Amino acid sequence: MADVTASDAALRRFLHGLPGVDAVGLEGRAATLGTRSIKTTAKAYAIDLAISMIDLTTLEGADTPGKVRALCAKGVNPDPTDRTTPKVAAICVYPDMVKTAKEALDGSGIHVASVATAFPAGRAALPVKLADTADAVAAGADEIDMVIDRGAFLSGRYMQVFEEIKAVKAACARPDGSAAHLKVIFENGELATYDNIRRVSWLSMLAGADFIKTSTGKVAVNATPPNTLLMLEAVRDFRDATGVQVGVKPAGGIRTTKDAIKYLVMVNETLGEQWLTPDWFRFGASSLLNDLLMQRQKLSTGRYSGPDYVTVD
Repeated sequence: MADVTASDAALRRFLHGLPGVDAVGLEGRAATLGTRSIKTTAKAYAIDLAISMIDLTTLEGADTPGKVRALCAKGVNPDPTDRTTPKVAAICVYPDMVKTAKEALDGSGIHVASVATAFPAGRAALPVKLADTADAVAAGADEIDMVIDRGAFLSGRYMQVFEEIKAVKAACARPDGSAAHLKVIFENGELATYDNIRRVSWLSMLAGADFIKTSTGKVAVNATPPNTLLMLEAVRDFRDATGVQVGVKPAGGIRTTKDAIKYLVMVNETLGEQWLTPDWFRFGASSLLNDLLMQRQKLSTGRYSGPDYVTVD
């Protein structure tokens, strides 16, 4: 696989040599997996698993330290009435809020993720993107969610995108030799075709992505079952070819427990149980957690408390 990235021409030949995506087959399989039902005991397990996979997120211009600290408190203890409720996987914030989140989460085991590289549009010069990343890592970010240059990718400038991902990966390094994990965001809703999603998945993994992520949550089309299934198949095929395992993060538009369980079924059926951990699969979500908590309480008590049971974030 190393020879694939030796030159722009080699990378282009490889990416365009990937099998074309059967859109009808992909959408049909995603729809079929979405009809699977699970029993009550399995549903309880799936709800707890989904909670433990959430990157609880606030990415608004009106974010304040107080809001971030409140979100961190919710991530540590999602349901104050039930201490058996799992913690979330990470709190995801803008780089200037990393220090606040890191202090609030100290000792919790929850990761701090930060969007970088001129999120969400990615329209900035590479030195600016690298500085953005380095600042977040220096502030204590455990994970960096970067956005690719969609304009470059759609123009066929694959090597530019590849080298940018590699450069951001290098900027994730810490002085002690460790590094923040890198999640590469595609913005699938802007990539136009399934073939492009497959190509950018392979390109990003070849460049060193630790996770591949569907979307920013800031456009009309974000995570969908078909585009996430396609990415799951890509990481499966990449591991078969290289031995390297990469995680997947659908983000944006996943709001209900029913939706989350459909995605967990896809992961299990496509990749197997070894990917069913927060180390290899995440949900980029904010409102999803509230529905999971309400459904969890209903399973526990037999009563549905409604939206007043959870906090408004």
